Amino acid sequence: MIDRFITLCYKEYHDRDELSIQQKKVVQSAAEACATAYSPYSQFPVGSALLLQDGTLIHGSNQENASYPCGICAERNALFHYGSLTSRIPIQKIAVVVAQGSKSGALPAAPCGLCRQVMAEFETRNEGPIEVILAQEGSVILIFESCQALLPHWFSPSQLLNVR
Repeated sequence: MIDRFITLCYKEYHDRDELSIQQKKVVQSAAEACATAYSPYSQFPVGSALLLQDGTLIHGSNQENASYPCGICAERNALFHYGSLTSRIPIQKIAVVVAQGSKSGALPAAPCGLCRQVMAEFETRNEGPIEVILAQEGSVILIFESCQALLPHWFSPSQLLNVR
């Protein structure tokens, strides 16, 4: 038996003023996307935004359904919207913002496992890593260098037998 350890690396900020202009821009866009969330069941509005290399912002929000599996998270909403576009301008950053406040000093909500998987695969299609920014009112801001940093040992297309 071999014990192996995975280290999760991220930067932690305590004030939005510490962020770069681009980081502030994508976080603000994700925060604004919370207003379009449809979350009558969870009461947990989430917004997400992608910042593309050319400065374009694409946002998404969570959309719930009484039949829970029919809904979609904000992160996948934004990424699938990006995927449906004809241009493939590389993604630089993705921000995920929860509208409601958290306990002081608490960590912001993080993407679910489905979203982490989708984010990791989009990153492989991208021309480099996608910075991930997690924010929530009253919480610290976490920044990860890449989507795959959030999901070690993610399921990649190369693991499928019929993919060359």
